[in-house]
Amino acid sequence: MKNKLLIIGASGHGKVVADIALTMDKWKSISFLDDDECIKSSMGIEVIGTSEDVFTHIADFDIFVGIGNNTVRKRIYDRLESSGASIPVLIHPNSLVGKQVQIGAGTALMAGTVVNCCTKIGKGCIINTGSTIDHDNNIEDFVHISPGAHLAGTVKVGQGSWLGIGSVVNNNLNIISDCTIGAGAVVVKDITETGTYVGVPARRV
Repeated sequence: MKNKLLIIGASGHGKVVADIALTMDKWKSISFLDDDECIKSSMGIEVIGTSEDVFTHIADFDIFVGIGNNTVRKRIYDRLESSGASIPVLIHPNSLVGKQVQIGAGTALMAGTVVNCCTKIGKGCIINTGSTIDHDNNIEDFVHISPGAHLAGTVKVGQGSWLGIGSVVNNNLNIISDCTIGAGAVVVKDITETGTYVGVPARRV
């Protein structure tokens, strides 16, 4: 771990990431990179270049990808990982994390999240505000669990899937990779085909 943090993305998700980092109080300085060259600062934090400049800072900074889009986040993360970047985990102090929980590098847990025991969360995930993940879940890489989503015990969510705000997943279910679960949808059976699912119960559209 280094004493400076560089966040790629100075917009919505990046600002929440910065807020977590400030609350954690582990870094002496925090800076942004953003591809919108009109943005010179965000939250009073300086933007010191674009995303392509990141490779000039790898030696001096911990680097975190503050991009909400799963596909874009994965693309940037993979380049950073292959370049040997130091990629931290960000956990808001007001989240609750149980025993024997594994959390991959580049994952952020927002305020009010609950992750219960024996759950595994992959790298580059977003566990968003007020969401809950119960015991023995397996959340694969680059998943986004939106605010207020709730996963019961022993749920598996495949890589790159996005669970919308307020969605609910019953226990002992599997969701395949690269799925979108709509806002407020309720998943009551395994999802085995990639696509977008909405409604109560959730159906593919």
